[in-house]
Amino acid sequence: MAKETVKKTKQKFQRDLELLFEVGSLRNVNRGWRQHLATDVASDLEHTVRVMFLALIIARHEKVGNEEKILKMALTHDLAETRVSDHSYMQKVYVTSDEERAIQDTLAKTSLVDFKDIIGDFESRKSIEAKIVKDADNLDVDIELRELEERGHKLPAKWKATRRKIRNEKLYTATAKKLWDAIQKIDPASWHLLANKYFKIPNAGL
Repeated sequence: MAKETVKKTKQKFQRDLELLFEVGSLRNVNRGWRQHLATDVASDLEHTVRVMFLALIIARHEKVGNEEKILKMALTHDLAETRVSDHSYMQKVYVTSDEERAIQDTLAKTSLVDFKDIIGDFESRKSIEAKIVKDADNLDVDIELRELEERGHKLPAKWKATRRKIRNEKLYTATAKKLWDAIQKIDPASWHLLANKYFKIPNAGL
């Protein structure tokens, strides 16, 4: 391949590849509240995956919203944090992040530059898709708190009142509020305990 062709190919994909490396760096971005919990919690990238599933579940129960838009929004809702990091509920009292500028710079000259409109929509909270994704963003915290509680962490119990306030005042959809209630009661281990081979395979262990 001629050097000029190689150069043009590199230039063509340069910003897209840089974006992919930047997205990958979300695995190294710790959630801000890790400082207060003093234990491992999901990274930004791990959090994003479950938010996508949660948002789809909410949308299907609500029977509203464009699923493609919801997935794009959930996929990118924390993208700015590759540059501004994630801040906890306490840190946000003192720190203001220029997330709009971060997104503009992250997506500039990439094939996904139009995603800035999706992210802007999410931040405005005006569309039903934005409200669903924000509900999913909030609920993932409650799911993780239940997981931490399962491991014997004491702090989730101290946050119950605050999380209930968020349930009552910050969640947008009826489905999200019902999910919040269910999260408080479900056994986080039931998904694998009830799939035990001794229940599923009649002759297991014989």
